[in-house]
Amino acid sequence: MEINLIRKNNKFNFEATNATGQTVELDAKPEIGGEGKGFRPMEMLLVGLGGCSGIDMVNVLSKQKEALTDIKISIKANRKIEDTPPIFDVINIHFDLFGDLNIQKVERALALTFEKYCSVANILERSATIKFSYAIHEPVVCDDELN
Repeated sequence: MEINLIRKNNKFNFEATNATGQTVELDAKPEIGGEGKGFRPMEMLLVGLGGCSGIDMVNVLSKQKEALTDIKISIKANRKIEDTPPIFDVINIHFDLFGDLNIQKVERALALTFEKYCSVANILERSATIKFSYAIHEPVVCDDELN
């Protein structure tokens, strides 16, 4: 795995590129001169957690033959602002799952995701408490499907 970063201005705006050419921009917080031109590095950690756990949830539910039609993930985190560096203290991640899903299989998928598969969660939980929750919603039916 390789990531390369280039500085895009004379401040704190960077562009990161992965081995296949996808890019993401990063910037510092405004208090130190950031200009809001990208994600802050600590936000990128949360993006990684959401992506990793989301991929694992979809993968496990798919292998369980569950009819997952959509997934939305929201993450809220608190940092130990009195510490230097101010690392995460508590991370709350919530999954809105859509489809005709079996509760036991969803809970098993969550357990496997956070206890076994999600490497980002494994790294972050060494310094922060990760709490997860979920809600199962009926699949959304589009008007086109009714006709």
